[in-house]
Amino acid sequence: MKVLIDTNVIVDVLQSREPWCKQGQAIFMAVANKRISGCITAKEAADIHFFARKQFIGQSNVDEKARSVLAKLFALFEVLDSLAEDCQNALGIRNGDYEDAMMMETATRSGVDCIVTRTGTHFSGGSVPVYSPDEFLVRFIPGEG
Repeated sequence: MKVLIDTNVIVDVLQSREPWCKQGQAIFMAVANKRISGCITAKEAADIHFFARKQFIGQSNVDEKARSVLAKLFALFEVLDSLAEDCQNALGIRNGDYEDAMMMETATRSGVDCIVTRTGTHFSGGSVPVYSPDEFLVRFIPGEG
């Protein structure tokens, strides 16, 4: 099963954000154990780098630490490229969040089976099923939900 993991779920884990990090960690473990194939988009990588840099502000080697986070994510998750057609097609999705519309288009073109996010309403109008982390775990990773 090929699953696109939204930025908010990734950042929940990286920053140990409560009360969501436990579900995100279970999804990361399912990816690491090859129970599912986890994906992020190239656009998400830039956003995650931004959040990682913010997390390390005040420490030495901020950019190096943020890039290290990305390197670890790239080892775990497949990175899906967004194409110009994804950007153009996303204009036709009226979900209130163009960035998430772009992700939906990338997910559809890339053959993703579902999207996992805490902001499911941002992904309305797409053809790919959308689950919250809790819903996803209960439905697809028994014993982890």
